[in-house]
Amino acid sequence: MAAELVEERGLTKGNTDSPARSGHRAGIRVPRGLERVRQVASRDKEVRFTALLHHVTVELLEEGFKALRREAAPGVDGMTWEAYAAELEGNLQDLHDRLHRGAYRAKPSRRVFIPKADGRQRPLGVASLEDKILQWALVEVLNAIYEPDFLGFSYGFRPGRSQHDALDALQVGIERRKVNWVLDADLRDFFGGLDHSWMEKFVEHRIADKRVLRLIQQWLKAGVVEDGKWSGGEAGTPQGAVVSPLLANVYLHYVFDQWAEQWRRRQATGEMVIVRYADDFVVGFQHREDAQRFLAGLSQRLARFGLELKAEKTRLIEFGRYAAQRRQERGLGKPETFDFLGFTHICGKTREGGRFALKRKTSAKKMRAKLKEVKAELIWRMHLPIPEVGRWLGRVVRGHHAYYAVPGNLKAIHQFDDQVMRDWFQALRRRSQTDHTTWERMNRLAEKWLPPPRVLHPYPDRRFAVRT
Repeated sequence: MAAELVEERGLTKGNTDSPARSGHRAGIRVPRGLERVRQVASRDKEVRFTALLHHVTVELLEEGFKALRREAAPGVDGMTWEAYAAELEGNLQDLHDRLHRGAYRAKPSRRVFIPKADGRQRPLGVASLEDKILQWALVEVLNAIYEPDFLGFSYGFRPGRSQHDALDALQVGIERRKVNWVLDADLRDFFGGLDHSWMEKFVEHRIADKRVLRLIQQWLKAGVVEDGKWSGGEAGTPQGAVVSPLLANVYLHYVFDQWAEQWRRRQATGEMVIVRYADDFVVGFQHREDAQRFLAGLSQRLARFGLELKAEKTRLIEFGRYAAQRRQERGLGKPETFDFLGFTHICGKTREGGRFALKRKTSAKKMRAKLKEVKAELIWRMHLPIPEVGRWLGRVVRGHHAYYAVPGNLKAIHQFDDQVMRDWFQALRRRSQTDHTTWERMNRLAEKWLPPPRVLHPYPDRRFAVRT
């Protein structure tokens, strides 16, 4: 598929320890800004950049500050967006000066936990405000180098790419390619298990600016503070840090992407489809034997770099245009389903002609978790004025529609909206024993404050064709 037509490139063996070269392939010191960096990175896949920090200007730091969420929780320094903005020009100039004279020091992240859809807690690291600003600016610089390197099937946290682009690519690949088996894999604690020494070697493959390397080392080793106690180690990068998605993509580019692409070219006997979004990936195969050999090789590959698959969440399932027919011939049930980026993927058929079509619906686990969150918030807000609750609930429903209202998923959208209505109705009735809210009134409230359910996304093949 078009998104997977990528350049061939060797692995990093022997490259990370090589010195920066002289001549036309040496590190780049140019006044033309990041576009020049991007051009050189695209043209020369072996060049190492020796001078990058001068691209982090006061103007870029200001862009980073404005890109941050105003209401975001403060880090260990307690600095809020509003407080920093009060003396923005002076604060940014001071940060710029400390950075360029080597006086800047990264602060540890503040550990917080957010609930996951399965009921467990996901640890997040809240960085200090200046760390966020500087990380944002440096990511802008490094993107100019790494975007030309990253492969077509990598979609997570990249400029101009989204979760829906990954979902589109997966659907088009399964429907158009000869996919009969799907590997649904999950990495165990990827962000917590990312090996610092390997991470530094991978970064050094392209970056020779020692000041930039020291910054990345500081962020990796800054550790986290939880209940007033600091902890750190030789592995992991905090989820929630601005720089973590880029570092994760760099790590998996060398550990997974290049290896998987070479495996497809050199060892696969049939067709393969690969889609990765951050540490979540799905691989489709024409032949079961390819899938089994790929899975065995992948486990060995990951172990070399300190990673492993979750055995309980890694499955090889029969899936594709012939899966239902072949399973029926063997006396088996319907093909299994798999979840990817919040959607359950199902082997289905078109209404006209009965041709194979991949169907997607909102993951039941994701919907239950969101509805539980909304219900709890409605109870907390039940004594607030109805217009205030209506505006808030409208934003919640619009956000849900914006992600999940894809073709073929309208039934699940209606189910979500109906349950939100019932929960709001119950919250209103609980405000007092004499409340007489009726469903007729609820329908009027919904019409006024909640958006109607409708499909908001084009069909995947159309959007995929346009974007690629």
